Amino acid sequence: MKTRFLKSVAKTAKTADVEMPWTRGTRRAAMIAKRKEEPVLRRSA
Repeated sequence: MKTRFLKSVAKTAKTADVEMPWTRGTRRAAMIAKRKEEPVLRRSA
């Protein structure tokens, strides 16, 4: 059972395509800029 689990983990690790933070570029920069903006004050009725 243990070897089957380890084999499936190794297989998944080889096939998984994870997008690393430094490859996101403009999308990441836009999200960081959005977080740094002043929050919009909302008024309720």
